[in-house]
Amino acid sequence: MLKTILSISGKPGLYNLISQGKNMLIVETIDVAKKRIPVYASEKVISLGDIAMYTDAEEVALSDVLESVKNKENGAAATINYKKASNSELFDYFGEVLPNFDRDRVHASDIKKLLLWYNLLIENGISDFSVAEAEAESEANEAE
Repeated sequence: MLKTILSISGKPGLYNLISQGKNMLIVETIDVAKKRIPVYASEKVISLGDIAMYTDAEEVALSDVLESVKNKENGAAATINYKKASNSELFDYFGEVLPNFDRDRVHASDIKKLLLWYNLLIENGISDFSVAEAEAESEANEAE
């Protein structure tokens, strides 16, 4: 599911991939507006499925981190106000979600962005972050 959800540098929010053209993508905002816009090859686009967080041992996929936040919050929006929280509060919160995250390479701004994305996805009904479940579901759909 996260493979088709995109972050576009310089544009706020998250976008759902709708279609691909020769030199552009057609994306739709993940909010109530559902506004469709073209994104050209010159813009920096990254799939949430390709993002990982640093830990002391290895990188952990963003899907696993989002799943941990969902488990901590029981599927609801994040309880911490990431906009007003201090850096130490953000690090303490994230330590509960991902205990072995690399405190030297994960910045407060990374945690804020993660929580912003998490809240945006939850508010818009996207709560299946598990890669294994999504792959099993797509295989089941292909088998039909």
